[in-house]
Amino acid sequence: MARPRLLPEPVGLKFVTLETPPDWDAEFGFAGPLELEIGSGAGGHALEYCRRNPGVRFVAFEWRKKYARDTQARADKAGLKNLRVIEADATFVVPRIFAEGSLAAIHLQFPDPWWKRAHAKRAVIQPAFAQVLYAKLAPGGLFDMRTDVKDRGESMLSILESVGFQNPLGSGVFHPHDPEEVPSTRERRYLVSGEPVYRGRLRKPA
Repeated sequence: MARPRLLPEPVGLKFVTLETPPDWDAEFGFAGPLELEIGSGAGGHALEYCRRNPGVRFVAFEWRKKYARDTQARADKAGLKNLRVIEADATFVVPRIFAEGSLAAIHLQFPDPWWKRAHAKRAVIQPAFAQVLYAKLAPGGLFDMRTDVKDRGESMLSILESVGFQNPLGSGVFHPHDPEEVPSTRERRYLVSGEPVYRGRLRKPA
């Protein structure tokens, strides 16, 4: 996929400065499950997921402006009313705009592995932020994680399980591919090439 051009209009900035959660019913115009994606990338997963699940209210974070704005523009063009893209770092905004127990699902697909040791602290799944995400997820809610780097996947599973997420397959065990899952733009290439993807589908205890 070619890199999108930078569209002039920022997306989601009205949420970035909020100190308390907005009225999501009013924002979307309907009630329903509220879901979060951290790092929506080129938007393939967010767009297809929202198309398949029109009753879900989906908030996607992507710090790269080109991709964030392009994803929202494509959603608007397709008439998807259930997607809001925010061009910001989720670690700073998520704690303020979602109430505890308000999220039905959290999606994290192919986060930057931050190869250099000095940059490891930039990884999105750190113990403190994992605790925030655990608090925001409703009892019984899903944490859907995917990566193409095995040791990063193992590290993320370990951190998520340490803060309370339950792995139904057992501690540290990756989840097999489910053909009903919505792949990301990147994951579609792996499904064709046969390259491994390491998945985790954890739950917050009900």
